[in-house]
Amino acid sequence: MSEGRIRVLIAKPGLDGHDRGAKVLARAMRDAGFEVIYSGLRQTPEQIVSAAVQEDVDVIGLSILSGAHNHLFPRILELLEEADAEDILVIAGGVIPEEDIAGLEDLGVSRVFTPGTSTSDAIDFIRERIGA
Repeated sequence: MSEGRIRVLIAKPGLDGHDRGAKVLARAMRDAGFEVIYSGLRQTPEQIVSAAVQEDVDVIGLSILSGAHNHLFPRILELLEEADAEDILVIAGGVIPEEDIAGLEDLGVSRVFTPGTSTSDAIDFIRERIGA
């Protein structure tokens, strides 16, 4: 962490074109004192990991509605491992079926937040895991 502030990259992987939830979360995190980088829409796993490493973030928040989470999230985790950046906390949110959550968490996604989750739940989870 730089200067005691938690650095978070909010990323929209894949072809999903809807980012309202990601922007709401980014604003809430900023208001909570986090330093937030928003990657924008339609990011590849390679772009997300590259940005996370370059920006020296503590957390990657993945937002997805397209249904491609079982393809994109494992690739992101694989690339983090290849970049020796497995210490970056990875969380996810969006429309992810209940039956897919355990598998994603087994792969290394620390927490999956489903629709309707309070932004404060995500913020509190990050603070608990990062220790700030």
